[in-house]
Amino acid sequence: MAEPAADETRRRPTVRRREREAGGARETRIKVSYNDDEHAIVKEAAERDSRAVASWVARVSLDVAEEIVVPTPVNAKAVVAELIETRNQLKRIGVNHNQIAKVMNSDGIVTDPEMSAVYRALLKAIQNVDRATLQVMRERKERG
Repeated sequence: MAEPAADETRRRPTVRRREREAGGARETRIKVSYNDDEHAIVKEAAERDSRAVASWVARVSLDVAEEIVVPTPVNAKAVVAELIETRNQLKRIGVNHNQIAKVMNSDGIVTDPEMSAVYRALLKAIQNVDRATLQVMRERKERG
């Protein structure tokens, strides 16, 4: 038996389709319209998730409606990044604090410069959290 040609053995990349719901077949249809630029953006996003466009639109809209995800404006990404970095700083400061407490509990000596460094880092982290929190509050007020 002859082997298939190389072109016949290549498969199209599979597109992951929306999973079937336990509630049965979906009968309700919604028409969504996009201009060419918007469609290109949506199509690219669906391709990143290996989904058909309609499947991707349905999944994302359900996720937002069910509050599984909350849409975040692009300009808020910097604020979120700052909050993540501040969270990491606070974690490091907590480790430093625990190390100082361990030394002090074992009748060790903690120098003033060591204590000052921890408190300066703590103050900086708190200021970062305050700044980011105020920014998030301003953005939420603008949306409301």
